Amino acid sequence: MHSSHPLELFPGRTVTLMLFKCVRNPAELRRSAMGGQIAAALINPRMLVDPFQVIVAANKAVHLQTIGKMKTRSLNSEIIFNLSPTNNISEAFKRFGISDADDSVLVVLVATDDESQTLADIKEKVDGEQVHLEDLPTLSDVTQIRKLYKVTPQEEKMGGLLDSVVCKMATKDVM
Repeated sequence: MHSSHPLELFPGRTVTLMLFKCVRNPAELRRSAMGGQIAAALINPRMLVDPFQVIVAANKAVHLQTIGKMKTRSLNSEIIFNLSPTNNISEAFKRFGISDADDSVLVVLVATDDESQTLADIKEKVDGEQVHLEDLPTLSDVTQIRKLYKVTPQEEKMGGLLDSVVCKMATKDVM
């Protein structure tokens, strides 16, 4: 029920996504991630259009880590930051990170072949129901997404919501 994607530009690195709903311990998960006991990005799926959006953010985070240009302290926080259309780090965590009140979470694990934390370790820590990644659109808040990314009807008509969102994520550094 997880989805893994090898990063073509970074051999040996894989992004794995796991979606959970009916999560009963979001506060504990957030504390564990902040304390380093969970080596994954914990993302609020309400602000996501498609898993591709996360793959783009993870790819950019690994690239920035490789060249030593991350704006945050860790790869996982960099993934969350790269989902945002703005350069405000605290705003990115508010919008895309999980909060104590959330009942769903997308776990994003960027792993190399030699890392010790397994998917089973992370699954064990989440007190919730793992669902297929295809269920992500049922958890998304499209109205909030359009508002946050300032997607106009014309933009959405031309390329779709996902294209507009990914474009705004990618161009935030040059605007």
